[in-house]
Amino acid sequence: MGSTPSMLTQYDIEEVQDHCDHAFSQQEIVSLYHRFCQLDRNGGGFVSADEFMSVPEFAVNPLSQRLLRMLDGLNFKEFVAFLSAFSPRTSLQQKIEFIFKVYDTDCNGKVAFDDILSILRDLTGSFMTEQQRQKVLTHVLEEAGYTKDSHFTLPDFMKIIGNSELKMEVEVPID
Repeated sequence: MGSTPSMLTQYDIEEVQDHCDHAFSQQEIVSLYHRFCQLDRNGGGFVSADEFMSVPEFAVNPLSQRLLRMLDGLNFKEFVAFLSAFSPRTSLQQKIEFIFKVYDTDCNGKVAFDDILSILRDLTGSFMTEQQRQKVLTHVLEEAGYTKDSHFTLPDFMKIIGNSELKMEVEVPID
């Protein structure tokens, strides 16, 4: 998979489809490859954090700095695997696993109250006070049978948000 769109073969497309559990159609993968090549300004086959920040929608995302630690230096196959979390063909469990990785900032397999509170801070900005955020988060955790002193593993995280109507989807425009 080279740095120009013409170098994507049928074998490459199928390999990427397998790698991302068929979250994208072959046409979508070709479109994503064109977008990847646009982002990969130096043609090295990897997209840097700076290149990701050139996407206006990404740059203004309140979670962009957290996502960058997952994105910096991805090749095309990894790029598609990352984006597969946003595919309507991806299961709720896969989406929750992705969110868990975003919340698990130190990559220790656990998420603490303060980790979730920090994300909530990023998402709500000045729309909620710190006291309101803590109250909401404490309530959600208590409803799921946890306290603010709990450390959550992936199964705990599944229990907390697994029954939600979680929607994490984007459309891939097909050129």
